[in-house]
Amino acid sequence: MATKHEQILQYIDSLPIGEKISVRQIAKELSVSEGTAYRAIKDAENKGYVSTIERVGTIRIERKKKENIEKLTYAEVVNIVDGQVLGGREGLHKTLNKFVIGAMKLEAMMRYTGAGNLLIVGNRTNAHELALEAGAAVLITGGFDTEDRVKRLADDLKLPIISTTYDTFTVATMINRAIYDQLIKKEIVLVEDILTPVTETVVLRLADTIERWHECNERTKHSRFPIVDQQLKVHGMVTSKDVMGFERTTSIEKAMTRNPMTVHGKTSVASAAHMMVWEGIEVLPVVDEYHRLEGIISRQDVLKALQMIQRQPQVGETIDDIVTNQFIDVEETKGEQFYRCEVTPQMTNFMGTISYGVFTTIVTEAANRVLRAYKKGDLVIENVTIYFIKPVQIESMIEIRPKVLELGRKFAKVDVEVYNEGIVVGKALMMAQILDRT
Repeated sequence: MATKHEQILQYIDSLPIGEKISVRQIAKELSVSEGTAYRAIKDAENKGYVSTIERVGTIRIERKKKENIEKLTYAEVVNIVDGQVLGGREGLHKTLNKFVIGAMKLEAMMRYTGAGNLLIVGNRTNAHELALEAGAAVLITGGFDTEDRVKRLADDLKLPIISTTYDTFTVATMINRAIYDQLIKKEIVLVEDILTPVTETVVLRLADTIERWHECNERTKHSRFPIVDQQLKVHGMVTSKDVMGFERTTSIEKAMTRNPMTVHGKTSVASAAHMMVWEGIEVLPVVDEYHRLEGIISRQDVLKALQMIQRQPQVGETIDDIVTNQFIDVEETKGEQFYRCEVTPQMTNFMGTISYGVFTTIVTEAANRVLRAYKKGDLVIENVTIYFIKPVQIESMIEIRPKVLELGRKFAKVDVEVYNEGIVVGKALMMAQILDRT
C-alpha cells in the first residue's frame, strides 16, 4: 500500500497544469499533517512538477522531457531574476520559446515579438500591451510597474507580466546562463535514459524456487535477475553462480545475494560505469527513493551510452570541454606523443595561475588520449595523484607528456609530466580501469 508521502505525490501529479497548491490545502484535502504535506511538496518541486515562487505560491507545472530541458517556464524566469508577478499568474506554468530585448522602436519591436516569446523591456506601457496582445509574456526591467489595464489584460490572456529590479543586460545574461546550464545538463546521460524498464524486466519473487530461475534462464538466455517482493522492493540479485549446488525446489531467497548494489534513475551513466567496473557487476537494479524496482541496466547498456556520449556534438560547453578543446597533438621524431595547451583566462584561479582542478583535467585528458592510442576501449578513472605542481601564468603554453607505465587487459597506469618553457611544472600519476568494447 502507498505511504502518505506517495499518496500526496500522486495527488499533486494528477492536478491540472497551472493549479495553485498550498501546504494547508494538501493537509486538509488528504487528511495529513502540514509537516507531511510540506515535505511532499518539496519532493515534488525537486522532481520538477511544481514550482514555488515568492509572493505567488506553489503551482503545478509541466514536467520537462529531456529534449525540451533547454526551454524555461515563466515560473523559472521569475525565480532566476528575483521577479515580482504583476499579472497573468495563471500562465506561469507555460514555456517560453525565446526572449526578445525591446531596445528598439515600437514597430520594429513588435515584428520580433510573437506567441510564446518573452519581451524584456523597460517602462514602456504601450510595448507591454502590444506584446500581450501578440501572445508574448512581458518582463519589465529597472523595477518599474505598469498600468492596471495592462495587468487586467495579462490576467485575461493568462500571460505573465513580471517586474525585476535588474537592468535589461543583466536580465538577458541571467536567462542565457540558465538556458546554458540546462543545455549542459541535457548532455549528461543519466541511468533513467538507458534503463530497461521494469515492465520489460524479468524479475523473480521472494516466494519463487530455483526452478523458476532455470525457467527464466532457458527462456531469456539471461542469468542475472533481481528478486523483489509484492511491492517491487528489491531484496536481492541471483546469478548462475548463486544457484550452483542448490536443489531446484530450494527457495530462491536462500540462494540470492542480499542487499545488492543499486542505482537511482538520476545517477549519471559515468558513475554507474565506475561502480560496475570497481565492483565487477554485470547488472544493476535501478530503484526509486522507496527502493522499488524501476528497471535494470547492464554493462552493455553502459558501454553503448559511453560511446554515444563521445560521439554526440557539444552544445553547452563545460569547463572540461573548454580545457580539452585547447589541446594540440604533437608527435616527436622518436614517435612519442605529447600535447600542447594554452592557459586561457577561464582556466586560471583568482591569482591568475592555472587552477588545481584544470590541471587535473589536463592530466586526465592527456592520459586518456595516450591510452586510446594503445588500446580500444572506454576508460573509467580510478585514481589521480598530483604529487608536484608549480604556478603557471595566464597565456602560458604548456607541454603535457604522458608515459604509459603499465598496461594490462583491464588496468592501466600512466605517469604525466607537464612543462612550461622547458621547466617541469607538474607531475601526476593516473590509474584507470579499461572496459573492453564487446
